[in-house]
Amino acid sequence: MKTLHTADYIVFLIYFIGISAYGYYIYNKKKSTSQGAKEFFLAEGALTWWAIGASLIASNISAEHFIGMSGSGYALGLAISTYEWMAAATLIIVAIFIIPVYLKNKIFTMPQFLATRYNDSVSTVMAVFWLLVYVFVNLTSIIYLGSLAISAISGISFEWCIVGLTIFSVIVTLGGMKVIGYTDVVQVIVLIIGGLITTYLALTLLSENFGFGKNIFKGLSILRQEAPDHFHMIFDKSSPHYKELPGLSVLIGGMLVNNLAYWGCNQYIVQRTLGADLKTARKGILFAAFLKLLIPVIAVLPGIAMYVLHSKGLFQQEMSDAAGAVKPDHAYPTLMNLLPAGLKGVAFAALTAAIVASLAGKANSISTIFSLDIYRKFIDKNASEKKLVRTGRWAVIISMLIAALVTPALKSLDQAYQFIQEYVGFISPGVLAIFLLGLYWKKTTATAAMAGALLTIPISTVLKFLPSWSNGAFPDYPFLDRMGITFLLTTFIMIVVSLAKPKPPGTHEIAVDTSMFRVSRGFVIGSIIICGILAALYTVFW
Repeated sequence: MKTLHTADYIVFLIYFIGISAYGYYIYNKKKSTSQGAKEFFLAEGALTWWAIGASLIASNISAEHFIGMSGSGYALGLAISTYEWMAAATLIIVAIFIIPVYLKNKIFTMPQFLATRYNDSVSTVMAVFWLLVYVFVNLTSIIYLGSLAISAISGISFEWCIVGLTIFSVIVTLGGMKVIGYTDVVQVIVLIIGGLITTYLALTLLSENFGFGKNIFKGLSILRQEAPDHFHMIFDKSSPHYKELPGLSVLIGGMLVNNLAYWGCNQYIVQRTLGADLKTARKGILFAAFLKLLIPVIAVLPGIAMYVLHSKGLFQQEMSDAAGAVKPDHAYPTLMNLLPAGLKGVAFAALTAAIVASLAGKANSISTIFSLDIYRKFIDKNASEKKLVRTGRWAVIISMLIAALVTPALKSLDQAYQFIQEYVGFISPGVLAIFLLGLYWKKTTATAAMAGALLTIPISTVLKFLPSWSNGAFPDYPFLDRMGITFLLTTFIMIVVSLAKPKPPGTHEIAVDTSMFRVSRGFVIGSIIICGILAALYTVFW
């Protein structure tokens, strides 16, 4: 039933008051007389490892996971989990080889890295580009999917959901990175508990419908028995889903490009670690990698369960649109509507927590890039710390307002998670090439970086549409393969441009030495455990 009961509203109100009060407490705790820019944007030295890890996940997980990934679980099966599980491995790489370089060179924003390594032109082009993507793609898609989901399970109108999510997110974000980081710990706890409740419902529902009572372990075995084709991690070319997840590219190809760009070169992700020391940052990233292993349990399994139930004739109306077409992204909201009063409120709070935490993280990064890389550079070079913070807060309000106004223009998507991954993938290869060459090849020039920035979208576009333009004469590569090809082509072009007109030695270099790549014994042990779990998962579900 698409409505919330009194018990659900009480649970949600407790969550809302609790998170707001905790955020206010964090904001006032050890508050200085004048909040500095680094404290506001980065929470410099204030976040513990567990706050960093939780904040990384809270900023990452949103409606696109609960709704979109669950929908892809319905359509594709467990294979969609590769985005989460390979991210865990990627986080280890980022912690060892990328974060230490940022911290040693006192990098606070990604455009600042580009200005330090290349020049202000490259930095400004990418800063403007990131701002546009964050506002018009990231914020709008999260508000849209979140409002769609909340409306579907609460009966509240889509428009009021947009208003509510926007206001709630602004309240959390205005406190700065310290408030976001520590409230994200609570948000992660809420979203995991609520997610597990929904997964428990899905598995017990399966068990009951097959005559085994409320037995979640029977529910798990029924999933494997009734949907064996949904439990393969690697698709071959004969699979109808090969284009979405093409074979080994999900391990060593485009998926690696996608993950390295997201976790290592993305302001609203990397920002959580830039105010900490290296040891704390690495422990936080490792904690996030462990949490990543859990996400498919709360986001993918419910989608597979709904696939089995729907194939047995249940929820035919709920899983279809007005024209009668099956909509995989309806899987998660349908399950949430089956929860009893009170528990539905917990799941509702979990979904809201995921959406708000993600919106707050992205809005804070928008304010950081705008204030430090646009406003201070081009509008007021002598802006005080207090003025930068005030500018950052206005940037939050205005960006969220713009996103809220644009959101209704978005149309319903069949599998939102896959759609977002594909079109964000138009820029990821170029970003990764610019950063990796900038970090590890001293001969890379600013001209080469600008070429990479300007060519990545055209290359991606040509690879996507050339098959139709050529009437099938050009291969129609899966989008993950296109990402890998775009990365290689962009890297090659940048190398050629750099060699054609070398830069003077010693200019625009980043300090890198091998000692910064040494890790603690605890980090090694944690990494081995994560890699062992991943090896076991891919072996069992290959």
